[in-house]
Amino acid sequence: MVTACLAFAAMAALLTITPGVDTMLVLRTTVTGGRRTGLLSSAGVVTGLMCWAMTSALGLTALLAASRVAFDVLRLAGACYLLWLGGRALWNARRGRATRDTSDPRETRTSGLTAFRTGLTTNLLNPKVGVFYMSLLPQFLPDGASVFWTSTLFAVVHAAETLLWLGLLVGAAGAARRTLARPAVKRHIQQITGVAFIAFGVRLAADH
Repeated sequence: MVTACLAFAAMAALLTITPGVDTMLVLRTTVTGGRRTGLLSSAGVVTGLMCWAMTSALGLTALLAASRVAFDVLRLAGACYLLWLGGRALWNARRGRATRDTSDPRETRTSGLTAFRTGLTTNLLNPKVGVFYMSLLPQFLPDGASVFWTSTLFAVVHAAETLLWLGLLVGAAGAARRTLARPAVKRHIQQITGVAFIAFGVRLAADH
């Protein structure tokens, strides 16, 4: 069990540090809203991962993977959501909203809730996360081990790695926020992440 857990942890760590939607989302959220919103966005991402992991452990993801219609519906919904995030980021950059003051505590709380919800929704609308768990976890299950509890253990390991990595990104972005929060830099970050979200959305929509 220990060997299998370490092997899975190594594989999951490589996948975790690979730049993707979660990385771009957390960096953008931290720069525009601060460390608190960055951490809440990370918590939303990890919560979404755990939802898919538990669904996979219960075997429900197998039904999704077996149903082409269900997979395509969820995939297209996720693509549309990413396109909407990208379009909104580009629109805010164009309108100058990326530079607005977020020092109001009420606005900070709202931004935090929005950050958590965005991180959660981004993962829940990505069926490839569920298929990842369904296809990868069985390869590391030891003979005779409980499928449900071992899968849950692996999911917790992956969630911990993801939270640690995103936390490091939040810390780094937060430390450099004084520079990154300059109006011109913020606008460029919004533009870059907007284009990245649109590219991820188009890729997800076109990926069969």
